[in-house]
Amino acid sequence: MRRPPPLPTPPAGTAADTPRRREWSTSRGRAADTEYGDRTGPGSAAVSPMPAADANADADADADGLRPTSTRDVWRAARARRKALRAEIRRFTQRSRRRRILWLSAVGAVVLLIGGTTAAAYSPLFAVEKITVVGATTLDAAAVEAALGEQVGTPLALVDSSEVKAALLAFPLIETYALEAKPPHDLTVRIVERTPVGVIRSEAGYTLVDAAGVALSTTADQPAGQPVLDIDGGTESVAFESAGLVVRSVPADVRALLTGVRATTADDVTLTLSSGLTVVWGSSDDSPMKSEVLTKTLISNPEASTIDVTSPHAVVVG
Repeated sequence: MRRPPPLPTPPAGTAADTPRRREWSTSRGRAADTEYGDRTGPGSAAVSPMPAADANADADADADGLRPTSTRDVWRAARARRKALRAEIRRFTQRSRRRRILWLSAVGAVVLLIGGTTAAAYSPLFAVEKITVVGATTLDAAAVEAALGEQVGTPLALVDSSEVKAALLAFPLIETYALEAKPPHDLTVRIVERTPVGVIRSEAGYTLVDAAGVALSTTADQPAGQPVLDIDGGTESVAFESAGLVVRSVPADVRALLTGVRATTADDVTLTLSSGLTVVWGSSDDSPMKSEVLTKTLISNPEASTIDVTSPHAVVVG
């Protein structure tokens, strides 16, 4: 077998035989490739520097790559990043921000409405100009309105109930009352008058009292249509309390004929009518039933002189 011919040997002193070595240039701050020949042999070549144009281009490229980043560049990059992040957040939260704005607008409108209404209610725009008394029958309504005249000019929301109460104390016939504001300028006073049950005779005259024993008025003569109360123990006794409940329970037609009420205890209330009929009522228990039985008995026994309804289930007629 034949051997292949040997490879051609490169001439001495060529670039193929020259080793390449990288050295660091202290003047440029960069790495440079330098060729060294065989310094020991007779064919060694001197160091051949790189071309000037290539060296300058490499130096500029390396200088651009190794240039340090300034603080301004970092700040600008951070600002651009924050700006982009805010834009993304606004884009994704646009609907929620719109709902929040609508809710805040609605709440603001409600608060403004309430605040404006409250401010107007306490302003002279809603001051009292007219006072109306409702429910007065025995009392003179004009006199009650005149007693409350100091409230004219006061805003409806600032009407002092304690001052109204103090003014109405001058009218003992008033049992209860209620204030009703009617914007913009009307104040209505609804009163409930006390119901007199009779008069108590004394040295001072005839004192009209209600079922609670409250003195309503005192006159020298007996008021028409009011029976005389003859109660042991006076208005503070249980006998008076029972008699008051009985008088308020009798039928209206019987109440109009009533001339006298007598009671020594809570269980022996007796009524006297103008016709001379005596009604033994007993206690105030079962008064509605006794009232109904008395009406039926009067119809069926018009000539009776005494009717005892102490036991409504067993009426005694005399």
